[in-house]
Amino acid sequence: MDTANDTLASSGLLELYMELMHNKSDPRVQDWPLMSSPLPTLLICMSYVYFVKWLGPRLMHHQKSFNMRGVLAFYNVFQVSYNAWLFYEGVTIWTRNRYNFRCQPVDYSNTPAAKHIAAMCWWYYICKLTEFFDTISFVLRKKNDHISWLHVIHHGTMPLSVWFGVKFTPGGHSIFFGMLNTFVHIMMYSYYFLASLGPKYQKYIWWKKYLTTLQMTHFVLIMLHSFQLLFRENCEYPVFFVWWIGCHAILFYVFFTGFFKEKYGKASHELRTSQQVSKKKE
Repeated sequence: MDTANDTLASSGLLELYMELMHNKSDPRVQDWPLMSSPLPTLLICMSYVYFVKWLGPRLMHHQKSFNMRGVLAFYNVFQVSYNAWLFYEGVTIWTRNRYNFRCQPVDYSNTPAAKHIAAMCWWYYICKLTEFFDTISFVLRKKNDHISWLHVIHHGTMPLSVWFGVKFTPGGHSIFFGMLNTFVHIMMYSYYFLASLGPKYQKYIWWKKYLTTLQMTHFVLIMLHSFQLLFRENCEYPVFFVWWIGCHAILFYVFFTGFFKEKYGKASHELRTSQQVSKKKE
């Protein structure tokens, strides 16, 4: 009897899955690379986490760290360029179509403009996959202390999260989130580029602390922009994705706030303690 019930439950879940993937999703993206099912993206994300937290460090344990200064400089320039292109496209789409910050439904039509918006959302999803190299470079350079769970969770969940957005709601209200995120990444990878050039460029990256503040601020703006839809009637943007985007912003805001306090709060405390000790000695 239990076996029969389990079979029925499994059948029901499979039917629900098929209904969501084929009848509730955006048919325009169905045949695009990696978009037919969430499983390939899930496997890629899980493989990333396994490699950077376990397999990679073990493989590199007895190996000499790689000198990747040139590769990292190129990679960071690539990311700045990629995100600048996405940001430009997002701003252009928003202004050209006169999108409404308070409520912007998704355009599911087959017009060239609507298809272009969906395509840009897909390219944003691909961008999240390319960011895995951030952590992989830490592994290859044996900087395992840089591979925090905040870093891994952030990079490991974003592709899958964005995948669902492309699959079901490519465009509309979520474009604002993408615009903010790509702008932050332009600044972030600009910082990484300068840092990769060596010690003599350290004087140009004094603003690292403010970069974290910018990341926290943009999560707050995403929360406000998303959750304000809950207080508006007759907005056709799906409520599920209001919560999906908003809760992700809350999660990462909490993580980045904790990182900020640990990184800079502790440093400030140590600096004050050091100054107090110096005064006592004097």
